[in-house]
Amino acid sequence: MNHRERFRKLFNFEDVDRIPLYYYGTWRETKERWVREGFKGEVDFSLDEGPQIPGMDPDWEHGIWDIHGLANTYLIGDIEPAILEENDDFYLKRSSVGEIYMESKKGSSINHTIEFALKPTWESWKGYKRFLDPGDKRRWSSDWEQKAEEVNRREKIVAFMGGSMYGWLRNWMGIENISYLMYDDPKLFEEMVCHITNLFIEVMSPILKKVKFDFVYFFEDCCGSTGPLFSPKIYERTLDKYYKKLIGFYKENGVQMVLVDSDGKLDEFVPLWIGSGIDIIFPVEVGKWKASPAKLRKKYGKNLKIMGAVDKHVIALGEDAIRKHLIELEPEVRRGGFLPIPDHRIPPNISYKDMLSYVRIFKEIFSDK
Repeated sequence: MNHRERFRKLFNFEDVDRIPLYYYGTWRETKERWVREGFKGEVDFSLDEGPQIPGMDPDWEHGIWDIHGLANTYLIGDIEPAILEENDDFYLKRSSVGEIYMESKKGSSINHTIEFALKPTWESWKGYKRFLDPGDKRRWSSDWEQKAEEVNRREKIVAFMGGSMYGWLRNWMGIENISYLMYDDPKLFEEMVCHITNLFIEVMSPILKKVKFDFVYFFEDCCGSTGPLFSPKIYERTLDKYYKKLIGFYKENGVQMVLVDSDGKLDEFVPLWIGSGIDIIFPVEVGKWKASPAKLRKKYGKNLKIMGAVDKHVIALGEDAIRKHLIELEPEVRRGGFLPIPDHRIPPNISYKDMLSYVRIFKEIFSDK
């Protein structure tokens, strides 16, 4: 059973020879620590993904963000990027779409935006749409058809980032602006969502005729520690129909499953996602809101498939704590449709030795019995 077969069978509640062993990347500082502590593999410090830990299955995340070099669904800017200011602590930069932001020189942190390029107005959106032209020939690699043949030959999981109804817009205009926009001008918000949906459909249409993907990854990050960042009523009023349109397109074109990435306490959105056709919820963070995969599955049954739900912080607490946590998850994992992986990027308080212990104990518990 290869990696793709195992993944599909697990999420179709079929028997598998073993539970796959994955994680969701690391902080830069974690990579640096692991190299100091003896990690000998390839490391790309510019990426959140990886590195490939001995004993783990091939990294599922690698290739999803650039659609394996086949196509580009992101903003294509026409403004000259520039460093506007620099000191010992940060750079002040301008992006190719006109965003002004601060980038720290002192460790991993989210960039701090000084001025968003997209404002919550029709005039701003009209100009910004030029960065999202679905017909721009630069959106497809010149050799994408040859690359497609290589992607189809892979035995590792093949996924791609193919949706963001909220997450992108929040990043482009800021959480305060998008929150007001949803109430002040719902027609403009819907026009933005509609355009993004059609962009994905147009860019991915030729790709899906050539490539067989295991799942599509929707980036949303639309929940916080106390619940959703916007009302479920707004989801029902505006987002649901575009999720259904895009998900329908993907499934009609052979994409097996749809995964949504949403941090935070997501309980109120789960039935809405299921209703829209989403199959897998990721990463079901255990965090301070204590997400319980068992309780969620008891409520939604086989309609809810989970990827995640392993408390990453437990990994630093030693072998006994790791074993106890994974054993608690085992009954639900054995029911199928649940792939346990750490619930977000591995932070630098987790040593390389800690991670190797996690790998070993995971195999002890979840190898075929």
